[in-house]
Order: sequence, then C-alpha cells, then structure tokens
Amino acid sequence: MKELTLTNSLQTDKDKQKQETLKDAGEIPLHIAIIMDGNGRWAKSKGSIRLHGHKVGVDSVRDITESCAQLGVKYLTLYAFSTENWGRPSKEVRGLMKLLVSSLRKEAENLNKNDIRLATIGQMDRFPKECKKELQEAIELTRDNERLELCLALSYSGRWDITEAVKKIAHHVKDGRLDPDLINDQMISDHLSTASVPDPDLIIRTSGEYRISNFLLWQLAYSELYITKTYWPDFRRDELYEAIRSYQQRDRRFGKLNSTEDEKSFSSRFFNKKS
Repeated sequence: MKELTLTNSLQTDKDKQKQETLKDAGEIPLHIAIIMDGNGRWAKSKGSIRLHGHKVGVDSVRDITESCAQLGVKYLTLYAFSTENWGRPSKEVRGLMKLLVSSLRKEAENLNKNDIRLATIGQMDRFPKECKKELQEAIELTRDNERLELCLALSYSGRWDITEAVKKIAHHVKDGRLDPDLINDQMISDHLSTASVPDPDLIIRTSGEYRISNFLLWQLAYSELYITKTYWPDFRRDELYEAIRSYQQRDRRFGKLNSTEDEKSFSSRFFNKKS
C-alpha cells in the first residue's frame, strides 16, 4: 500500500495510535459525506476576506482526505459548491473558480501517488472551461486508483439529482422500455449521480448549522448525522475522529428493531400498557 504524503509533515506516532484505537473501538464508516461550511465566517472572525477562509479550507480537505485514507474509509464526498452558490457575489465566485483550478493543479499528482481516485457529481457544464479542463485531467490521471474515492460535489443540488433521475426513468417509460409498475427505490438510486457508490454512513456538517442544504437528499435517508460548531478551516483529523467515535456509538436500526431482545421489550411495553 502506498504511503500518503498529502501534507508537508509526516504522520506522528501519536496520531497512528489514535487511529488504531479508533479502528479497535468499532466500525469505520465506509462512506463519509461532509458539508464543508463556515469558511466565510471563519475569515470574518480573523478580520480577513471570505476567500481567505476558502484557501485555508483547502488545507482541511488535505488533512481529512489523508486521515480518511489512513483509516480505511473507501468513499469521501465533499460538498464543495452548491447550485445556490452561483448566486454569491461574482467576485467571490471568480475567486472560488481560480482556487479550484490552482488546487487541482497542485494536488492531482499527490492524489495519484497516494492511490486516491478523484470523482465529481453535479452540473459540470456550468463551470468555466479552465475548471472543467483541470477537473477532467485530474479525474483521468487518477481513474484507476483504488485506496479511496474523493468525490467533489460541484454545482450540485440534491433536488437536481433526483429530478435528473426521474427524467431518465421517464424517458425509459416513454420509449416503452420500462413498465411504470416496476419503478422502485433501487431503480431511482441506480439513476442518481451517485449510483456507483454506497449511500453515506456518516454525514458531518461543520459550523453548527442544523440543515442538510440540498445535499444528497435521497442518499442521506439513513445516514448518521454529526454536527459540530467548528468552522471548516479549523476542522482537522482530531475533529474527524470525534465524529467517527460518535458514529460508533450509534445503534443503526434503519427503521427496524435490531435484536430479539429489543422486539420482546417493545412487545412488552406495547401489550402490557394499561388502557
């Protein structure tokens, strides 16, 4: 297995021990999704412009990607730019596009060396030519890597994703290739932009906001939520470990009872209830 070198410093023995302890404590999520929020507020708290927060946020992306790969997480999806973000001031949007291009140029080779595959979901046709070019080159360079898939949700909207899936299915029905009665949950999942990956086990939102902001609306049906007040530029591996520890303590029922004992307990409470 290739050794990660995404950051400038080597992983410390103390951090390796933290990761081993976390692995021994329970299941590591297969797929983690993160709403990277708070860049602008972080910058404002430092007396700086919003774009500075986005630039420092790139360091968090590096650190979280590195630590996820080291822990054995197989899929990491980052909400990097929503369709609503196009409505931000044009100067900020232009700055974000330039930052995306420069970050891709700087990081693509490192991702490849460390066996990390880059992918994207979203309306890529809305991006400037230079951005699309850098993205495509980075995706092509890393396409055969297997250690971790880093997926950037760019110009992405959960409602757009579901709408596009419905359109595709509707075309199949219109062409006579599909009986409407055969449409089910799995078929819709198979037509989403995330069809090739499992639904997220854990979704993390930074900055303390309690909403999912039009992100992976279908896919998050049974994901475990973790909210932290930490702004994204300050969110690093120790915060990630805390989120995973919280995940490991959850009882994931998926709407069901997990054991015979739970079922007996439920039955006892229900049927012995006094009228």
